[in-house]
Amino acid sequence: QVQLVESGGGLVQAGDSLRLSCAASGRSVGTYNMGWFRQAPGKEREFVAAINWIASTYYADSVKDRFTISRDNSQSTMYLQMNSLKPEDTAVYYCAADRQGITATIPPTFWGQGTQVTVSS
Repeated sequence: QVQLVESGGGLVQAGDSLRLSCAASGRSVGTYNMGWFRQAPGKEREFVAAINWIASTYYADSVKDRFTISRDNSQSTMYLQMNSLKPEDTAVYYCAADRQGITATIPPTFWGQGTQVTVSS
């Protein structure tokens, strides 16, 4: 079992930056693939970014060049640095983990409770 706890959400203005954190606990969490998803009001949950256990990264086209995913296995923590935020980035952001690769189409096994990010125009 893996437990995930997100933090760092908040209310910011367009163009601002925000960093989300995901603290992971459980056996061998450093070997899990991890990622971020988001769900805006009235919309389906969507893939944002993923990082595998050897730190290869993948991004949705909508956030590429603005968001950076990273992980610190010594702290069992994953991060999402979000720059140049737009109102359309407003959503609840979820941390996820899986033994298998994180993809946009297969729901990961483990999820955090989510953290709200609101970007005002």
